[in-house]
Amino acid sequence: MPAEPSALIAVVVGGALYARGVLRLWRRAGREHVVHRWQAACFGGGLLSIAVALESPLDNLSADLFALHMVQHLLLILVAGPLLVLGAPLAPLLWALPKASRRPLGSCCRRIALLARPAVAVGLHSLALWLWHLPALYDAALRSRGLHVLEHVSFLATAALLWWTVLHIARRSQGLSILYLFGMALQSTLLGALLTFSATPWYTAHLASAPAWGLTPLEDQQFAGLIMWVPGAGVYLAAALGLFAAWFRWSSNASASSS
Repeated sequence: MPAEPSALIAVVVGGALYARGVLRLWRRAGREHVVHRWQAACFGGGLLSIAVALESPLDNLSADLFALHMVQHLLLILVAGPLLVLGAPLAPLLWALPKASRRPLGSCCRRIALLARPAVAVGLHSLALWLWHLPALYDAALRSRGLHVLEHVSFLATAALLWWTVLHIARRSQGLSILYLFGMALQSTLLGALLTFSATPWYTAHLASAPAWGLTPLEDQQFAGLIMWVPGAGVYLAAALGLFAAWFRWSSNASASSS
């Protein structure tokens, strides 16, 4: 399937708006205020991850091998999603727009933020993860350009919502964030294990293309399952452990201060 120009356009426009907003904020509030350099670097890394996933040769190769398609999906979910969230994009994107449009757009963002309730965010992302790996939908997405774009948008949007929610909750309750991350790790493990230990290929899309790479369709699926299982679940676990370490340090400092 040819590369999606919509992805490239979104990356370029998003990057330009973010840079414009950051520069405006820094001129008004001072450099490193509101948005820090490391946050800008995270946002840039998120856009780069989208470009690699959807505009590099990986996109064409993912049509041949399910394992590479899985890599593409994980780049959107586990790399681009959290990096975009860490970039704190709302303020820069609002400030990039004309003053008259900031208030209505800000109101719209506040309504969308209602979706950022933990159960809603986890539910939407879990639904996207499992639905798009159903054989009928997966094969249909590779045949239809529109469905393929929708698949990628739903992965990225629900992943960003999930990571925003988890990181937002972590400011008040690290324990709850850790619980949700462990839940997502469990889902990645379960889906990866189902793909890895299946006795037959789930999808028809790679039946003819996988042998050209020296793999049977089942071996290709097993590699994809392992990618979802090990690095996929590993990222969630690493994030959970990072939050646990931060929680432990905060608790230790709080205990020391009260002593």
